[in-house]
Amino acid sequence: MRVIKIGGNELDNPEFLAGLAAAVKDLAEPPVIVHGGGKAIADLQTKLGISREKVEGLRVTNAESMVVVQQVLIGQSNKTLVTALLAAGVDCIGLSGIDGQLLQCQKMQHPTADLGYVGEIINVRAELLQRILDMKIVPVVAPVSIGIEDLHPYNVNADSAAAAVAAALNAESLDFVSNVPGVLNAGAVEPNLDATRIQALIDTDVITDGMIPKVKAALGAVESGVNQARIVNLAGMNDLAAGTTIV
Repeated sequence: MRVIKIGGNELDNPEFLAGLAAAVKDLAEPPVIVHGGGKAIADLQTKLGISREKVEGLRVTNAESMVVVQQVLIGQSNKTLVTALLAAGVDCIGLSGIDGQLLQCQKMQHPTADLGYVGEIINVRAELLQRILDMKIVPVVAPVSIGIEDLHPYNVNADSAAAAVAAALNAESLDFVSNVPGVLNAGAVEPNLDATRIQALIDTDVITDGMIPKVKAALGAVESGVNQARIVNLAGMNDLAAGTTIV
């Protein structure tokens, strides 16, 4: 059982999409794919004149921005990825966390800021994903989730969503695939990181911005029972020695 998280920055790169689809097609069993779409969200917010704000790599999401998040993640990003997989002969289906209440969440509380409609997942309907996998179909999941109390859509960080899905499915591995080969320190990939080392690299500004929620999500997945979590690029996705392994 494998969960693959795809960074949103890669979804407008046809070569990346083709390479990813080929790599997924070569897998013996269908994985679950969770994707982001941060770059496209930011681009559309700029076009619409909507202000942008991030706190520790998390996108502050008011009601106006939530509409954009849904349009991009559930519409543009999800269907771009689904189309690329279908073109390579991969049977797949696009979903969001709202569909079937797949990803149930609560409002995320932050000590210094109101993040708006930003959620943290508290339940995953793993049996729904498992039924799809049993049919040899790849679920492609946009991380827009549904509030367990108010049934309102929430923006959930895709790294955190992937970690929650991997934990719920008792996945053997969780790969965060982006445009970097791993966690970089002075230009070199850190091969292994634990909680203490991660915090030290955050405190010294080696790990910054969007990499913060990524490493925290990977660490949380491992602590929840996922056998292995890695931060890796597409070239290293099917090479278990590549990337940064979180221990």
